[in-house]
Amino acid sequence: MLARLSIRDIVLIERLDIEFASGLAVLTGETGAGKSILLDAFALALGGRGDAGLVRHGAEHGQVTAVFDVPKNHPATKILAENGLDDTGEMILRRVQLADGRTRAFINDQSISVQTLKAVGSALVEIHGQHDERALVDAATHRRLLDAFAGLEKDVTAVEALWDARRTANTALEEHRAAMERAAREADYLRHASDELKQLAPRDGEETALASRRTTMMQGEKIASDLREAQEAVGGNHSPVAALSAAVRRLERRGVNSPALVEPAVKAIDAAINALEEADQHLQAALAATDFDPAELERIEERLFALRAASRKYSTPVDGLAALAAKYAADVVLIDAGASRLKKLEQAAIDADRSYAAAAKKLSLARQKSAEKLNKAVNAELAPLKLERAKFMTQVETDEAAPGPQGFDRVEFWVQTNPGTKPGPLMKVASGGELSRFLLALKVVLSDRGSAPTLVFDEIDTGVGGAVADAIGGRLARLAGKVQVMAVTHAPQVAARADQHLLISKDALDKGKRVATRVNALAADHRREEIARMLAGAEITAEARAAAERLLKAATA
Repeated sequence: MLARLSIRDIVLIERLDIEFASGLAVLTGETGAGKSILLDAFALALGGRGDAGLVRHGAEHGQVTAVFDVPKNHPATKILAENGLDDTGEMILRRVQLADGRTRAFINDQSISVQTLKAVGSALVEIHGQHDERALVDAATHRRLLDAFAGLEKDVTAVEALWDARRTANTALEEHRAAMERAAREADYLRHASDELKQLAPRDGEETALASRRTTMMQGEKIASDLREAQEAVGGNHSPVAALSAAVRRLERRGVNSPALVEPAVKAIDAAINALEEADQHLQAALAATDFDPAELERIEERLFALRAASRKYSTPVDGLAALAAKYAADVVLIDAGASRLKKLEQAAIDADRSYAAAAKKLSLARQKSAEKLNKAVNAELAPLKLERAKFMTQVETDEAAPGPQGFDRVEFWVQTNPGTKPGPLMKVASGGELSRFLLALKVVLSDRGSAPTLVFDEIDTGVGGAVADAIGGRLARLAGKVQVMAVTHAPQVAARADQHLLISKDALDKGKRVATRVNALAADHRREEIARMLAGAEITAEARAAAERLLKAATA
């Protein structure tokens, strides 16, 4: 329910903070005091249309904050979760209206879109008045209200699930049929292509691996020739090692007599021989590393040629040939075995259709029966509201040829305002005052189902008085036993039944240079005085005060 409403710099309101409680709260005051401004500000906080004209003259922006106590698992909390917003149990809706026409929206101090604010606001509050058609203009709303009255929400959820299953089954069937038709048109080509690619057996990444191996082998072939030449010079038939070794032996024999002359040369030649032998070993190792089979290179080149030829033929990158082969193979299987799968999918679609149709028909029957009960309950509320000659009807039109997620039915509320007149849709037939009273009767019947936790009624008692106004007050009080109700009223009979009475007035400021709207919660004596004013007008008489006292006592009796 609404716990607190704070308004800053909206039209005539400079600063206003109102605490609300459960039950029935009435807002009264003289014409022009600012009741409409307060409701416009409240609607702004709920996601209503912004307007630069709402900003108080001289202010840069206006702001409205509405604080709600929201029970767990309320639909509004689901909207918060879907939009990644924090749920703290207390829900704070805030709207900033800038003087240039732009607005900003927040929930729990997190910036959001106006659409999200409006969705949350609609789940928390319904505002109704003589010219407010939002609750009844959409036939889908009528269906939801009927389902809520009948307690059919779980049945509707089940039908929605069956509708999704039906759609999934039919989509799978249509996709399979389309694939079979496509495959059948290309059957010969598919079989040839599938066989050819199957024989080629391409693998993902094969081209890259083969090209890399081919490059390595070709580079190895070039350097191997140079390595062999070097190895032949160092350790082959033309190697100087043998000649150097012989020279060392001769010098060693001569060196016995002249060691000082021979030994340095022998050591240097030995070092040269060792270096040549070491170089020979390195060259042999390098040749072994570059060794490859020329036949392997030929096989690699043939494979690359075959893969690239297939790539050109099928207009597909080489790395896509494996996937293409799998697709063609699957299409061939589809041709060969698709008929059997088609029958299974057809049966699955038929079963899904039957399950949905059975549940939707059952739901339609339940709606038809519940419509009669709803009609009876609403019509029982009409006579005290001076609609005793009117008749409320719930039209349930079932068209199995037009199925939808919620079944076959289109639900619309109709009325007949007088005997002998033609019934028609509520929104087209009922006048403003009648519409408000029909709405009140509906809300009383649906008070614990299909209703937002806070209901606002804007002057729905306009044009009525006496017993009718008292009947409206009584029904608002009954409704307030189930949900929080706020009512802007000029009827003392309605005001007398309030649990909370708020007086809206205008105060002169700055020696009369400007005015500001203020709201005061009235205690017992002040309530009696305000109700007496509503009864008597500008001059409050003793008779008016006595009548106000009787109204207050009757309301609590």
